[in-house]
Amino acid sequence: MGPTGSGKTDLAVDLVRRLPCDIISVDSAMIYRGMDIGTAKPGPEILADAPHRLIDILDPAESYSTARFRRDALDEMESISAQGRIPLLVGGTMLYFRGLQEGLARLPDADPQVRRALLDEAERIGWAGLHARLARLDPESGARIHPNDPQRIQRALEVHALTGEPLSALIRAASRTPPPYRLLKLVRAPADRQVLHARIERRFDAMLDQGLVAEVESLWTRGDLREDLPSMRCVGYRQVLKLLIGEYSLAEMRRRAIYATRQLAKRQLTWLRSEQGAHWLGDTASPLDSGLSLVREVLHEGGG
Repeated sequence: MGPTGSGKTDLAVDLVRRLPCDIISVDSAMIYRGMDIGTAKPGPEILADAPHRLIDILDPAESYSTARFRRDALDEMESISAQGRIPLLVGGTMLYFRGLQEGLARLPDADPQVRRALLDEAERIGWAGLHARLARLDPESGARIHPNDPQRIQRALEVHALTGEPLSALIRAASRTPPPYRLLKLVRAPADRQVLHARIERRFDAMLDQGLVAEVESLWTRGDLREDLPSMRCVGYRQVLKLLIGEYSLAEMRRRAIYATRQLAKRQLTWLRSEQGAHWLGDTASPLDSGLSLVREVLHEGGG
């Protein structure tokens, strides 16, 4: 696990080269086909050495859920384990990790009309206004969800509109069914936040050089995608789309995309600090050696 830009994929590929592991992606953006540059999706040369399951499984016009991820991930984990290998889950979508570990509440499916109404309201009063309403209706969710996280604000308000119950209450009432595996949690994150910020800026500039704007333009000119789709709201894609429709200049798009990516990393780190039993692999020692040592220790304990 780790924040965006922390080097998770590089570490995972190194582990695959030394241990009988198969990678399962835990990334809510890499699931989409045709979204390669802006998601930092591994290239063909990496995938040849270390195939990733659960990438390129959806068209950008489709939606995915934590519940569906949990089902898909457990199926892949069972398949990998049946082959005598180790499932290695890699990514930064913390809600997916949490859902996999703890199980999920029974929540209503997305309702297009309710979502459209909430988006219209967000255009009138802003996401800060909707977050303030969420804090009144569901203080626990309001405290947990960041005011700059429109997707989760929208979902919490949608659940309340459809059920009349706070999302936090439904989550507390859910039965917790942890997966039937021993979990070893490795967190890849630089010790210095400024190091991560610099990596994020360099990586986004590299994405621009690789053709990110052309990638988003190719998706948008299909004609069947909307700004409010989860795929088009991914960090980076959302800002480039604003450039293409004339709302941002190139410089403004770059500034906003880098800022949004840093904010995403900040939220990911907040989640990670609450993870019980996680082993943090910083930059001071070799992350690979530390990771290998921890994996071998767990395998030895289990007689593997």
